[in-house]
Amino acid sequence: MKFDNILSEVNGFGNFQIRLFLIQMFSRMTLPCHFLLNNFMAAVPSHHCNVSALQDGAVFGNLTFHQKLSVGIPTERDGTPSSCQMFTKPKYQYLMDSNGSEEALSVSCQTGWVYDNSTFKSTLVTEWDLVCSRKGMNKATATIFFIGVMIGAPLFGFLADRFGRRPMLLVSYLSSLTFAVLSAFSTSYVMFVIMRFFTGMSLAGISIISIALNVEWCSIERRTFSGVIISLDWTLGNWLLVAIAFCVREWRMLIIAATSPLILSIIAWRWLPESARWLVAKGKANAAHQYIVKCAEINNRSKSITSITPEILVESAQTETPDQKHTIMDLFRTPNIRKLAICSGIVWYGVAFTYYGISLNITGFGLNPYLTQFIFALIEMPMKIAVYFCLEKLGRRQCEMGALLSTGLCLFINIFIPEDKSVIRTIVAVLGKSMSEASFTIIFLYTTELYPTVVRQNGLGYTSFLARLGVSISPLVTLLDDVWHLFPAVIYCAVAVGSGLVASLLPETLNTQLPELIEDIEKPRAKLTRKMETE
Repeated sequence: MKFDNILSEVNGFGNFQIRLFLIQMFSRMTLPCHFLLNNFMAAVPSHHCNVSALQDGAVFGNLTFHQKLSVGIPTERDGTPSSCQMFTKPKYQYLMDSNGSEEALSVSCQTGWVYDNSTFKSTLVTEWDLVCSRKGMNKATATIFFIGVMIGAPLFGFLADRFGRRPMLLVSYLSSLTFAVLSAFSTSYVMFVIMRFFTGMSLAGISIISIALNVEWCSIERRTFSGVIISLDWTLGNWLLVAIAFCVREWRMLIIAATSPLILSIIAWRWLPESARWLVAKGKANAAHQYIVKCAEINNRSKSITSITPEILVESAQTETPDQKHTIMDLFRTPNIRKLAICSGIVWYGVAFTYYGISLNITGFGLNPYLTQFIFALIEMPMKIAVYFCLEKLGRRQCEMGALLSTGLCLFINIFIPEDKSVIRTIVAVLGKSMSEASFTIIFLYTTELYPTVVRQNGLGYTSFLARLGVSISPLVTLLDDVWHLFPAVIYCAVAVGSGLVASLLPETLNTQLPELIEDIEKPRAKLTRKMETE
């Protein structure tokens, strides 16, 4: 009897699994709050040079605010004041003749900037003047955070495969809370980015361990449904972020508010079960049996497991040596799993690169950032419901390909829509965002089904590493608009289409048994399915 058959006997999606999902809900809601936090925490308000240094006596001091801007700051082509330039001395002739013949000598801002605080009370930009020549430092805050996630993913994947899902989740909870609070009280830019790096590294553990733990407790026939249900935590977290950001306009308090759900997660951790599938794979059959019995009791299936013993659990996993230790290098030792690792890594890179390219650019469509973020979050729920039915009918591979290619198409269309058509651009962007969100929802479930139990966390850690590499680079791509204003959009479009084509090389996993060992990957998936059906 296979382990999936045992899970079906005790109800692969009952009260036990629902309780498991609810326990982890608050920690998973924290993920989008931090991953998309830069949309508000690092927002760039309207700004211009501080022209108070141009005070030359009575004349300049008697001017109105707008008159001071006219004589102290050059204008851009669209007539708005320059954000990074100021005149060396007041140009009073501009009050009467904006086309005065005297040459206007402008320089970079000499005494700082004045910011529009009507939307954001304070951000990283206003705290450390991360504008103009320092705007790259603002983008770097997101990049450094995701580099932390990138490093944390394989680290926690390895640790979770070695020491278990449950203890490493607690480590992730505690470290995420600690470093997030420290980042909120940072006294310098350097301290802030260091704390954000470790926050990202800690949150990576929550991201990859929780999804594996949830899927490993679900039977085959409920995996699609459970995967979509789990992804709804991200949608709820997105809504929570919009609400928190709208109410909290100061960046330090915003970080603390966005991190607060982790307190509930730490309290609820005591009721979190270990993965019985992982325990069996590690030869800890007695501990696994206790959790199976507990699952059966909560799901009212106690009578169905009277014949299941620890010995049967060991046979179900067909473990070769209980204490054999697997590493990330095992993902490249044999041909099939090597191909799987390479292709899934490329797809993860493309999914994350395009998703965050859209999600971290909410000010690029011309609408209020809160409204844009709200619309982006609102579209996720119906999209994920549609994803569930598509996954059941079309399978994982076709859906992943379709979602990525559709994302690329929307990005391609937006290239040709004028920037003054903000409503149309936002509509197309929302469609692209929904397709990108669908690709993310699918790839999480898809990856847990592709990798065998003994290296599943290593596989998730490896793919998450490449995904966060894409995310780390994604914010910096927007700086290329100085070279050509359409360059970033072209890059995002090309990556989405390319990764969608690579997804066609992955095997289908719809209604197939979760592989337990690396040897199972080297067998045809169809044989695994037929074998399961005959037992």
